[in-house]
Amino acid sequence: MPPPRTRMRAAERAPRVGFVSLGCPKALVDSERILTHLRAEGYEVAPTYEAADIVVVNTCGFIDAAVDESLDAIGEALEHNGRVIVTGCLGARPQRILERHPRVLKVTGPHAYEDVVGAVHEHLPPRHDPFFDLLPPQGVRLTPRHYAYLKVAEGCNNKCSFCIIPAMRGRLASRRIDDVLREAERLVAAGVKELLVISQDTSAYGSDIRYAPGAWRGASYQTRFIDLARGLAELGAWVRLHYVYPYPHVDEVIPLMAARRVLPYLDVPFQHGSPAVLKRMRRPAHSQDTLKRIRAWRAQCPDLTIRSTFIVGFPGETDSEFAQLLAWLDEAQLDRVGCFKYSPVEGAAANALPDHVAPQLQEERYARFMERAAAISRRRLAQRVGRHMRVLVDAVADGTATARSEADAPQIDGVVRIEDAGSVRAGDWAEVRIVAADDYDLTGRLA
Repeated sequence: MPPPRTRMRAAERAPRVGFVSLGCPKALVDSERILTHLRAEGYEVAPTYEAADIVVVNTCGFIDAAVDESLDAIGEALEHNGRVIVTGCLGARPQRILERHPRVLKVTGPHAYEDVVGAVHEHLPPRHDPFFDLLPPQGVRLTPRHYAYLKVAEGCNNKCSFCIIPAMRGRLASRRIDDVLREAERLVAAGVKELLVISQDTSAYGSDIRYAPGAWRGASYQTRFIDLARGLAELGAWVRLHYVYPYPHVDEVIPLMAARRVLPYLDVPFQHGSPAVLKRMRRPAHSQDTLKRIRAWRAQCPDLTIRSTFIVGFPGETDSEFAQLLAWLDEAQLDRVGCFKYSPVEGAAANALPDHVAPQLQEERYARFMERAAAISRRRLAQRVGRHMRVLVDAVADGTATARSEADAPQIDGVVRIEDAGSVRAGDWAEVRIVAADDYDLTGRLA
C-alpha cells in the first residue's frame, strides 16, 4: 500500500476528524464528549480514514484480547491515514503503544478530554469562527437517537485483584447530581427514550464527594444512588441501571422498580458464587449473602430482571469451588448472564496468585457454565410466551423489527423479534404479544 498522502485542506473546508471507539459503554461516552467538544469548534466527523484529516483512536486495555484489538486498530488507522492520536484505557500505558506504533502523534490516558482536544488543535487547528449552531443541544452521540448512555462517575475505589481499571482511570470521581440530571433532561428533550446509567461502580455514586447536595426542577437532591434513581424517574424515560454492586443501600431502589418508576432491571457484577474465590478476587461486598438479597428483591418486585457477569477458571479455583458457582447459579436463576474465562492482565494482583487453572480446564468449565445459564434463560423466557409487553424498536429490516423489552439492554442482552412489523420504525414504542421463545430471544406479534 502506498504511504499516506499529505492532505492539503482547502481553506473553506472544515477540518475533519475520524474516530474509532473501542471497549465498553463508558469509553463510548468519553468518545461522545470529545466529539461534542470538537463539533462545537467547527470540526466535522469523517466517516472513513481516507476522508479524515486526522484520526483519534479511543482504546480499551482491560484484558489482553482488548489490548491486542486496540493495537491492531491503531495500526489500521496509521496504515490508512497516517495521522493518529491515541486515547483511552490503553493510553495509561503509553510505552506499550509506542513500542509497536512509534509514529502516533500523541498518546493520552482515559477520560483526558482536554488533552485529546489539545492534541487535535496542535496537529489540526480549528477554524477561527466555529459554527456553534451546528451542535445539537444533546451533544454528539454514537448511539441511535432513541437511547443514550449516561455516565455518572469516573474511576473506581475497589481493588479487585483481577482488574487494573483504577490504575488506568483513577479513583472514583462522581459528577454532581444536578449536573447529571440536567444532562439527562437535555437527552430526553432531544428524543431519547431510554437512559442507560453507567460508571465503574454505580452504587458507590457520590460517596467520594460526601453526597453533595444539588437542586433540580425546584427540588433538593443529594449526590447518591437512590436520589439519582428518584430524579431520573421524573423524566418519563426508561431508566436502566448498570454496574450496580450489591451494597445494602441498593435495596432502596427496588420499590421504585416495583412501581415502574425505573426499569425493573439490575446489572450486578457478581463474578462468582464461591465466597473463597470472591475473597481472592477482593470483590467488594464479597461477604454478602447475595442469594438472600436476590430472594428479597424478587419478593418486592417479581418482574425484576437481573443480569450479571462471571469469571471461571480464576487462579486457585477448585472443582468444589466451581461446583459452588453452578449451585449458586441454579439457586439465583438469573435472567441474563455473561461469562469470561480468567485472563491475566498486565499489572493485576491476581497474576501473582498460585495454582492458575489450565486453559483446557477453563474451557471445559466455561462450556458447562454457559450450558447451565442457557437452560435457565430458556426456562425463564418460556414463561413469557403469551404475555403482552411494551417494547422499544431498535431496527427494522425486511418487514421484521428488532426490539427490546424492559429486560433487554442494547448490545448485551436478548431481543424481541416482531414479525410483520408493518409501519413500525426504529425508535418507536410497540405493543406486542409474545408467541415464541428460544435460549435468549423472544418472538412477538403486534398486539
